[in-house]
Amino acid sequence: MTESWFRGRLAVLATMHGKEQAIAPVLEEALGLRVEVLRGFDTDRFGTFTREVPRPGTQRETARLKAQAALAAVPEADYGLASEGSFGPHPWLPWVPGGRELITLVGRDNGLELVGADLTAETNHGSRLVGSVDEARAFAQDIGFPTHAMVVMGVRKGEPDVTNGLYKGLMTTEALEAAVRVVLERDGAAHLESDMRAHVNPTRMTAIGRAAQDLVRVALSGCPRCERPGFDIVERLRGLPCAECGLPTRRVRMEIAGCTGCGFREERLPATGTAPASPGECHFCNP
Repeated sequence: MTESWFRGRLAVLATMHGKEQAIAPVLEEALGLRVEVLRGFDTDRFGTFTREVPRPGTQRETARLKAQAALAAVPEADYGLASEGSFGPHPWLPWVPGGRELITLVGRDNGLELVGADLTAETNHGSRLVGSVDEARAFAQDIGFPTHAMVVMGVRKGEPDVTNGLYKGLMTTEALEAAVRVVLERDGAAHLESDMRAHVNPTRMTAIGRAAQDLVRVALSGCPRCERPGFDIVERLRGLPCAECGLPTRRVRMEIAGCTGCGFREERLPATGTAPASPGECHFCNP
């Protein structure tokens, strides 16, 4: 049983933004892990949403680095645990913002690296250049202020400049307007954006909880041959035929699940189904 890999084991979580409230209950109940927060651990050194510190690698690489650093800091821990969010245009929905959360669990002695994920259009991620306090108020309301915090930063040559004034975690009208006025007086414009840190963004915290549920799914997916946890999709084969012309499209026609231990692989029908793709998704019918 894959659950035996986790029950009663200590997983140390790298967070300074309260992510344990979304992650710990899920993993403790479903896997029996003991999740503890690594106090005083500076996760900002692995990158900040407000761009003062660049991310050291891809989203997945950064989550792994944080989890490994947490594990190294607590010798008695069996697992390191960390999450990383990324926000921008949704990969499938035009003109819609998207959020992608990854939660990585790395083992000290067993070589496990399990990743749970959540991709959603349910995000308040957004930004705007404003020229007045009234514009700032309107934008803040659009993205869920004051239950979701705001960021105000300086502007240089029409672009946001974190070296020219940065105000994070603004959750009152008074604090928001004061920051906007300071920047407007100096720069003539202010850059506003949603604060995406989990402890001041309830929508993101909910997405982290869903990623934790997905991590449970991965952890409980044992290899049919050796029962190692993490038997999950490792490759997607594209080429689902077009319903009109029969030519291959970019739609997935087959998924390959694989084991990182014994190397066993298994073909699966895609979760999206095998019905022919619509002509609108065909590069020949809809170039």
